[in-house]
Amino acid sequence: MASVMGLLEVRETAARVRVEELRAEVDRVLAELADAQAVLERRTIACAELAEALAGPGVEEPVRPVSVPVVVKVPVAGSGVPVWREGLSMDVLALDYRRLVGVLEAEPGGAGLRAGELAGRLGLARVPAKVEGVRSKAKRLVERGWWAEERPGVFTPRRAEG
Repeated sequence: MASVMGLLEVRETAARVRVEELRAEVDRVLAELADAQAVLERRTIACAELAEALAGPGVEEPVRPVSVPVVVKVPVAGSGVPVWREGLSMDVLALDYRRLVGVLEAEPGGAGLRAGELAGRLGLARVPAKVEGVRSKAKRLVERGWWAEERPGVFTPRRAEG
């Protein structure tokens, strides 16, 4: 005589097999439905195009001027840092870079700060991930002429030329 548990396991296995068969069938039907919808859409467009073409040479719709919205560029997080030039304000920098520049410019004495010190002054944890993120941004500011790195790893505001 078979155990009750054994009978239940056989039924459970049969139910699992049926569920998998039905899932496969659903996947097949959904793929077939997507194909049929694509065919229907193409044929609907073809009928509309044919009806328009058979309507004869009609009056072309005049080309109307399209209003072009004025786009005001605002720096966003992760945007590039423009090369510094005379008259360029900090407002062109993304918020993260503006905060960095603000922290360094507020530093008395102009001796410069290291990436870890900058991270701390920004309120970030002094963990490698945060410090390296700040270092990367600081290096980018140096490359683009916003800051100077007179000693390795020490970032200072750019010096006035002349």
